[in-house]
Amino acid sequence: MTKFPVYNICNISASSTPPDEDILVEDFAQYISRHYAKLNYPHRHAFYHVVLFTAGKGTHTIDFKTFPVVAGQAYFMIPGQVHGWQFEGKVEGYIINFSETFFKSFLLNSSYLDQFSFFSGNCDEGVIQLKGPLHKEGELLMNEMLKAAEGRPVHEDLIRVLLLRFLILADEASGKKVANSIPNQKVLTLKTFRNLIEKNYRLLKLPNEYAALMYITPHHLNALCQDLTGQTAGELIRDRVILEAKRLLVNEEMTAAEIAWNLNFKDASYFNRFFKKATGLTPFEFRKQIK
Repeated sequence: MTKFPVYNICNISASSTPPDEDILVEDFAQYISRHYAKLNYPHRHAFYHVVLFTAGKGTHTIDFKTFPVVAGQAYFMIPGQVHGWQFEGKVEGYIINFSETFFKSFLLNSSYLDQFSFFSGNCDEGVIQLKGPLHKEGELLMNEMLKAAEGRPVHEDLIRVLLLRFLILADEASGKKVANSIPNQKVLTLKTFRNLIEKNYRLLKLPNEYAALMYITPHHLNALCQDLTGQTAGELIRDRVILEAKRLLVNEEMTAAEIAWNLNFKDASYFNRFFKKATGLTPFEFRKQIK
């Protein structure tokens, strides 16, 4: 079975420098000049991925949704998301890749990054436009991180501080400030639900099954999801199943029946109906469209 390539920080680092398993900060034009041949094809990362564009244009597709690239735009991606680039001419900016453990020895709160809406895995929330003073400050922070990364040894703690400042700045630009506007317990409950979906979406497809795992009522779970996301619990589960189905449909060697089996549907016809109801296309039509 063909799968999306999965890159880690070491196998995507500059060959002229010793690889670091936890952090990579680089000028975006240089990064692309080395990797564009493979990064324009859909792929996954095993790390957090942050990009700030300062010049150039093109498109960036994240989990089958395409965004235009413009100056001042910041992208935030979590491990496992699928994306690819298509640029028109030269682009400039900064890129930061960091591991899931990069902040864990630095912050007492191991789930600190969960407060940022742009790290939810929702591609719409992961694209933020920095304007005016925020754009200028964002560039300055990125440039300081680049300098810290070019030193030997790499000043990782300085990069951590600067990166946290950039994340807080982006949170301000997003206008959401989740941590300040929503009680922390609600945020943690939603995060727990999303983590459970990520681990169990192939086997569990009903809200009451997840509510039982969380020791809350299905009504409470549904109300919380609608309050924080505008979607029902069932819709969040469905969207994750559909996303995985789309990822698998890119692999042309897999038949619809094999994908249905992979996602634990009782048969291919039920999977086809489920997919068409959610997307308006049959699996075959979707596969043909993305070609």
